[in-house]
Amino acid sequence: MSVSAEITKEVEGEPRLVRALEQLASLLVPGEGIEAFAVQRRFFALIHRRALVAATTGRLIGMQRGLFGGFHPSSVRWQDLKEARVDVGIFGARLTVSFFGSPDLAIAGKEATLTFPGLRKSQAGAVYRVCQAQDQAWREKRRVRELDELRAKSGGIQLGAPGAGAGLALPSGGGQDDAVARLERAKAMLDKGLISDAEYEALKARIVNTL
Repeated sequence: MSVSAEITKEVEGEPRLVRALEQLASLLVPGEGIEAFAVQRRFFALIHRRALVAATTGRLIGMQRGLFGGFHPSSVRWQDLKEARVDVGIFGARLTVSFFGSPDLAIAGKEATLTFPGLRKSQAGAVYRVCQAQDQAWREKRRVRELDELRAKSGGIQLGAPGAGAGLALPSGGGQDDAVARLERAKAMLDKGLISDAEYEALKARIVNTL
């Protein structure tokens, strides 16, 4: 799979980086495209070849090339992304991504981190913006997924229009132990940022009213 002309233009005059982008493009699956990329500055790669990180339509791909050829890729699916940070210094930018190891929608699971130091500042910013957009989109999907799981476990939370818990409803009945368990699950969702304070209070009030 070839690199788009727009992407190639950004590394015009740097044949090694053009080849690195072509290597990265060879990892893309059909229908996947590069939205932004960042290259490590030469100053940060005195004893190794410069690293490359790219944000595609489906994942984040990091690539470290060997001194004598070959390359070692690592990737993070957007649905597994937990957080992305960029720290901009005088000489370059550091991109750090934290992600879950879950095979599904990354609601839970072991966390891991990838760090890409010394990136060109403007390019790192472009990759970071894609990460943020994907994080927000998948955060909402995980939120809906966990609400669905809470509904199934507690016997019928219904999702409706968003806003201050207006779309959350709990069935009447159930013992005190069941109510405590539902309160604990709702608090866990609040701690993870999957529901707002207002939605948590609405859930809590409905659970208490079933006692």
